Amino acid sequence: MKQFDVFRNAGRNRSAIPYVVVVQSSWFDRSQRRVVVPLVSLDVLERTVRLPRSAINPEFTIEGHRVVLHPLEIVSVPVETLHEHVASLAEDGDTIIAALDELFSRAWA
Repeated sequence: MKQFDVFRNAGRNRSAIPYVVVVQSSWFDRSQRRVVVPLVSLDVLERTVRLPRSAINPEFTIEGHRVVLHPLEIVSVPVETLHEHVASLAEDGDTIIAALDELFSRAWA
């Protein structure tokens, strides 16, 4: 399991959040948990959540589905809940880190 690996969401909200992406550094691989960010279906997001159009919520296409990174819902999950690896967003790693940086930095203070 590598940083920026995408897994199918097996949780109860899988229709709205079909995937999660691992954002945790490999430095913490010995942990039995992974920090993930939901990849929310763009259709659902446009109908239900009002996120600002900014670097905080970049769009990706996974298995033909348009999804949006939703770092406001960042969570830690047990490794054993991440079953089906479906993609990697490693090529978009800088974009994901920029979204997290915008979330956690003092850019708006």
